[in-house]
Amino acid sequence: MPALGFAASSGPLESSGTDLSDKASLQRGAGLFMNYCSGCHALSMHRYSRIASDLGLSEELVEQHLIQGDAKIGENINTGIAAGDGNAWFGKAAPDLSLTARAKLGGPDWIYSYLKGFYVDESRPLGWNNTVFPGASMPHVLWEMQGIQRPVYGESHEGMPPHVEKLELATPGRLDAREYDQVARDISAFLQYVAEPAALKRESVGVWVVLFLAFFTFIAYLLKLEYWRDVH
Repeated sequence: MPALGFAASSGPLESSGTDLSDKASLQRGAGLFMNYCSGCHALSMHRYSRIASDLGLSEELVEQHLIQGDAKIGENINTGIAAGDGNAWFGKAAPDLSLTARAKLGGPDWIYSYLKGFYVDESRPLGWNNTVFPGASMPHVLWEMQGIQRPVYGESHEGMPPHVEKLELATPGRLDAREYDQVARDISAFLQYVAEPAALKRESVGVWVVLFLAFFTFIAYLLKLEYWRDVH
């Protein structure tokens, strides 16, 4: 997965439409992250066992399909490459993504737009650039799914670099646009969950709190009517 560093985003963000109550999306996102992202990026503030319990997966399933190498189910997700290797290969060590969805303005929308914003740029060392994070130092590892996009530049002003007006699909990928949007949405939802796992439980508890307050308000209203009946 390309580096989701701490540079400010450039340009408007697309709405990701993530839904933390959609366990299937979170499960798909976990699988996509482990297959395509964890080779470079860690989630060191999260444990494999937490993924299993929160996302409704058995520990056996997590061990078989999500754990890379010889890590144990109770360990933190310390995948990724060493900082020295990252600096040597890509010019910058790949960051830990545990809190990316909270650190970025726009959260999952930033991640979603970033994953959709890669285009070919032969001036870059790795041949890729990004509309949301110009100068991103990682390649587009999902290009076989999305395909290859090329930029369409708008008017350039003197002394300013050319502005990417839009992206056009030059070479189709394995997935159509709708299917790739879902891939980007699933990864964004998973990283949103990782950044604040308690949000899953908080949202579910919140529904019951609202229902309780509504019921209590109704009972209090009936009590008020009964109390004031003799007064009138």
